[in-house]
Amino acid sequence: MSKRDYYEVLEVSKDAAERDIKKAYKRLAMKYHPDRTQGDKSKEEQFKEVKEAYEILNDDQKRAAYDQYGHAAFEQGGHGGGGGFGGEQDFGDAFGDIFGDIFGGGGRGRGGQSRQRRGSDLRYNLDLSLEEAVKGKTLEIKVPTFVSCDPCDGSGAKKGTSAKTCSTCHGHGQVQMRQGLFAVQQTCPTCSGKGKVITDPCTSCRGQGRVEKEKTLSVKIPPGVDTGDRIRLSGEGEAGEHGAPAGDLYVQANVRDHKIFVRDENHLFCEVPISFTTAALGGDIEVPTLEGKVKLKIPKETQTGKMFRLRGKGVKSVRSHSIGDLMCKVVIETPVSLSGDQADLLRQLEEKMGKSTSKHSPKETGFFDGVKNFFDDLKS
Repeated sequence: MSKRDYYEVLEVSKDAAERDIKKAYKRLAMKYHPDRTQGDKSKEEQFKEVKEAYEILNDDQKRAAYDQYGHAAFEQGGHGGGGGFGGEQDFGDAFGDIFGDIFGGGGRGRGGQSRQRRGSDLRYNLDLSLEEAVKGKTLEIKVPTFVSCDPCDGSGAKKGTSAKTCSTCHGHGQVQMRQGLFAVQQTCPTCSGKGKVITDPCTSCRGQGRVEKEKTLSVKIPPGVDTGDRIRLSGEGEAGEHGAPAGDLYVQANVRDHKIFVRDENHLFCEVPISFTTAALGGDIEVPTLEGKVKLKIPKETQTGKMFRLRGKGVKSVRSHSIGDLMCKVVIETPVSLSGDQADLLRQLEEKMGKSTSKHSPKETGFFDGVKNFFDDLKS
């Protein structure tokens, strides 16, 4: 490992503020990360060098020791004390920490001290009617979760007391065990990596800093949501232990099936039954929309399955201002429960049309002509 000046490694001045050091570290760590450099060994060494410099300069005590003694402060038996840094951090640990430092994860904070772990994210499945999903609505939901304990204000310690620094790890959350030439860092067994110990726990939460509770939340459903869409409520998830920040709550929409309409993204589909008289002679019918009934003109000689498009009668997209269409499929309904006179009239109609079937029923005639030709071909 190179022993270049740590300030030079991070490309910052000796009086650089903490935010400038962190900013430089993020930039250089991303630049030299092995995932980006594709196995370039020199870049890997630079990555480890940047990591080492950041670990020192981002910790007030280590930075002060480095400013006074230089690299000697962290060598075996040097002035810095405390077990040294040098080559004791293995390569895998450097890779594991980089994403935590940049993206907010990881289990250790500055100087190796344990960070508070935020609470878990929660998911709430919310059933909605099609009308609620299309028009939007504000609803109240009840969510069972962990919330911050009021008597101890989430600290876990009895009111009037506070957690004490762990005497085993001195607040770092980890202890170092030497095994021959190697040094292994492990989670402190006394404080379980928290860095602090509660000697007088809160009786309400038993030292956890949170309690189980069902809380009522107001959720604003935007117009146009569909099944699978999620609404994020920041900080409304599970409270973290010992005053750690809460996670988030994700409300996931599930739109129930509708009796009339079927939704496909921003379009709506429905089947509209019409009489064979209307289909044959044409006429106006009323069809349903989510905004009320509208008139639809049926042209004469309409066949079953014909699709009519009503533009702008669908769903407004939740992600844009575009509005879908309503697709109406007409289905010709065969008369049922006919009286004797009605049945006789239909027979008379059939007799009058029978001599010119190809004219009045071209599809039927074409189909059976095709069937006849098929069997004739089989015989030949």
